[in-house]
Amino acid sequence: MKSSYRYSALAAFIAVVAIAATWPLAGQTPSGGDRLIVYGDVVYFYPPGQPRNCILNNQFKPGEPVGFRMTAINPATGKRDRATQLVVHLTYAGKTLDIPMRDRQTEKQPEREFWVAKWMVPDDAPTGIVRYTVTAKDSQGRSGEFKPFEVQASQITIVQ
Repeated sequence: MKSSYRYSALAAFIAVVAIAATWPLAGQTPSGGDRLIVYGDVVYFYPPGQPRNCILNNQFKPGEPVGFRMTAINPATGKRDRATQLVVHLTYAGKTLDIPMRDRQTEKQPEREFWVAKWMVPDDAPTGIVRYTVTAKDSQGRSGEFKPFEVQASQITIVQ
């Protein structure tokens, strides 16, 4: 009899631990496939064939092209949906610009599974940090957001 109580208690304990293992920890957000995973980078966006085109960078001068390259992944499938809408929200000089991104993938370049947007630094842009975020929304209503690290040295910066 004693051993059957032990096995029952052990089975109950294992069941409780298995259920508790699925609960999110403090600070975690539940991941039921309801949030898109959004990530990417910032580069020079000169025309193709130019020496500095697509080079990673975070310091830009007035008149230079800033390129945003992002992707949004559905965590449930691990894939992207080309119909997803991405928008860069760029804040500088006291105003916010919403720049829609376009899907970069084509039949001739199927490996380019990301979206792009370009912003030309205005000639009269003040020097300093430019804040931005990127939001994404797919056709099923899932959304996601990318925010760069809050480290000044890694933010987009307008220099002279």
